[in-house]
Amino acid sequence: MNTPTTIALITGGSRGLGKSMALKLAEQGHDVIVTYRANAAEAQAVVAQVAQLGRRAVALALDVGDSRGFGDFAAQVKRALAQHWQRERFDFLVNNAGMGHHASFAETTEAQFDELMNVHLKGPYFLTQALLPLIADGGRILNVSSGLTRFALPGYAAYSVMKGGVEVLTRSLAKELGPRRIAVNTLAPGAIETDFGGGLVRDNAQFNAAIAAQTALGRVGLPDDIGGAVAALLAPGSGWVNAQRIEVSGGQMI
Repeated sequence: MNTPTTIALITGGSRGLGKSMALKLAEQGHDVIVTYRANAAEAQAVVAQVAQLGRRAVALALDVGDSRGFGDFAAQVKRALAQHWQRERFDFLVNNAGMGHHASFAETTEAQFDELMNVHLKGPYFLTQALLPLIADGGRILNVSSGLTRFALPGYAAYSVMKGGVEVLTRSLAKELGPRRIAVNTLAPGAIETDFGGGLVRDNAQFNAAIAAQTALGRVGLPDDIGGAVAALLAPGSGWVNAQRIEVSGGQMI
């Protein structure tokens, strides 16, 4: 008996954490739709890597910070599902796309605040709303937050505020989507070696070492640490996990 294909849509899936999520999910037998904002070549490289793993992938352009395009994007997803899978629904939505500004509270500008809000809070809210008719009953939504909602580091006040909102949104969605059997959870990474925020964790050896010293497992995170956790949370045996915040930080600042 063939197991039905499951499809995950990952925003910001062309690089960093999103790329690792896509590949780890493909390794576990899922097909994927990845979004990218500007670099189509990066996204197509992920599509090719997924194909090498024996799964199908599609890359679609999306600016999560511009909600005016969400209706058109949902229509693109609907067409892609029909063309590549002969289906009307996908199974998992991972709201991952993001960017960062490192600035003290006193120096954060209104423009920086608004950009963070549009990408990290308004974007996931209204993108999920636009895609909701395309998510299968019994599916799952995973919202990416941050360890910075539990502990504080200077320079991340505005970013943390947005991620705190995402965690509240997760609980509300879990309640409202329960009748459709859609489980909604938050994944909260700790410090990860990527190009996020200008690559501070990855490229600044002093900052990297300082975070590692405050982490129980003795190092900062790698993208595959997060990709593996996403694959586990979307695995068949995790369907009863709902309305939870799962931090994946190696025990940072405990």
